[in-house]
Amino acid sequence: MDSVKTLAKALAPVCGVDEAALSDWIEVPKNTEMGDYAFPCFRLSKTMRKAPNLIAAELQAALTLPEGFVKCEAVGGYLNFFTDKGAVAGTVLNRVLSEGDAYGTSTEGNGKTVCIEYSSINIAKPFGFHHLPSTAIGNALYRIYKALGYNTVGINHLGDWGTQFGKMITAYKLWGTKPVDEYSIRELVALYVRFHDEADRDPSLNDTARAWFHKIEQGDPEALELWTKMKDATIREVKVTYQRMGVDFDSWAGEAFYTDKMQPIIDELREKGISKLDQGAEIVDLSEWNMPPCMIVKSDGSTIYATRDLAAACYRKATYDFSKLLYVVAYQQDLHFKQFFKVLELMGRDWVKDCVHVNFGMVSMEGGAFHTREGKVLYLDDVLDAAVEKTYDIICEKSPDLLDKRSAAEAVGVGAILWSVLYNSRIKDVTFSWEKVLNFDGETAPYVQYTHARACSVLRKAGERPDTFDASLLDDPESTALLKAIAAFPEAVRSAAEKYEPYVVARAIMQIANAFNRFYYEQRIMADDLNVRAARLALCDATRQTLKNGLNLLGLTAPERM
Repeated sequence: MDSVKTLAKALAPVCGVDEAALSDWIEVPKNTEMGDYAFPCFRLSKTMRKAPNLIAAELQAALTLPEGFVKCEAVGGYLNFFTDKGAVAGTVLNRVLSEGDAYGTSTEGNGKTVCIEYSSINIAKPFGFHHLPSTAIGNALYRIYKALGYNTVGINHLGDWGTQFGKMITAYKLWGTKPVDEYSIRELVALYVRFHDEADRDPSLNDTARAWFHKIEQGDPEALELWTKMKDATIREVKVTYQRMGVDFDSWAGEAFYTDKMQPIIDELREKGISKLDQGAEIVDLSEWNMPPCMIVKSDGSTIYATRDLAAACYRKATYDFSKLLYVVAYQQDLHFKQFFKVLELMGRDWVKDCVHVNFGMVSMEGGAFHTREGKVLYLDDVLDAAVEKTYDIICEKSPDLLDKRSAAEAVGVGAILWSVLYNSRIKDVTFSWEKVLNFDGETAPYVQYTHARACSVLRKAGERPDTFDASLLDDPESTALLKAIAAFPEAVRSAAEKYEPYVVARAIMQIANAFNRFYYEQRIMADDLNVRAARLALCDATRQTLKNGLNLLGLTAPERM
């Protein structure tokens, strides 16, 4: 199964290079006649001080072929390796078909906890399209780490504290027309926008808002009740959108949860001489590390999100004893996390080395960026609705006889939106295009989902098939390429976790989909020879299973009919 690792292990003693590095160097030739795997010997030219062709000949003579490989050829500056295709095919298929939904999973994370903070919406504010990258990437990482055996804790660090709630309450008291818990997010946003419009004309409203937030801080019953109901109304509504995307959280503890946990942090910073006063504010001077100061307490005595992040990290370590704490937050917050991690380091929290800012790029729509100020926002559920409707129209055209078109449209439409930020490296800026994301023929979610449905269709039409098959019959180039892509899937899952990059899984299942469609068109699956037919159906079933597993890891549904 792990042919690359097997080769790397065999090459390491004769190359004098670390196995991990060798694994990255081994290539898969596009022309299978050149071999199943190739090692570029020019990589060793500098250390061995020889021409690549001489290195290739020397390594060939010294190397003992590992099990599963039948031949090694030195061609130019490459070592080309040929596998025992029948043995490899049997190993791959038997593993996939026996493990089923567990194929691609492992137990390597057993006994370890990974905390992942993602999505982190603001209460009583829009759940906008700009929340999609954090939500999709975080959810995919959550699923990937869970598949690898980790105890995974998903955290929605809600933005549920600050003077904006004083503004919300002021607006509600002045212009509210029904019980606050009957308000939708959009209606609360409209109140918030009206507050700002009115405050531009009457600045005294800002004083009223500060007074109401102070009441929340002091535990005033009315203020707390209104704040709590706004929070509950928001969570109730956004959970519907999360459910559509297959997203859930183990913790909804937001900024407010840490308000009573900050003082010990502030006291420790003072006692250790880490913080200092600067123009009435309390800061940690980070000039020694070429960073601006990290503010801990404002000059008016209030705290900011950095203080709450410090308290949250310490709380999570004490509560979960994590081996990793991931923050899936946009790259615009790079400086904040560098400052915040440095303060933890200065406090002597050696576990800060296990804290990782998993940053990502911008997402924009063709024709312009998204705007969230003054009520101008593209809501995420509107985008999902539009994707589902557009997909429904496409399905009606392509598959008019499909019985449950609505369910298929929901799975494909929502999946297309998620895929749009999961298929490329997370740091890459994404320009959203309906034409691209809903294309059934491009490198899109609909294409992968359709391939899964196609494999399901083949298996349905085939009916019952033999329990046994001869994998050695799968020796054609298309079958070999497909088997190789399926065999690479477990390593892709591990690599995605190691790099915090869900796109590694997305690319792996795209390769499987491409390879299957070539196999589907070039080889007759329902061959007249029953032995060949049995082997090809087994390969079709392994494809279906692996695509389903990969889509699920990304938070996408794998429809059986489209």
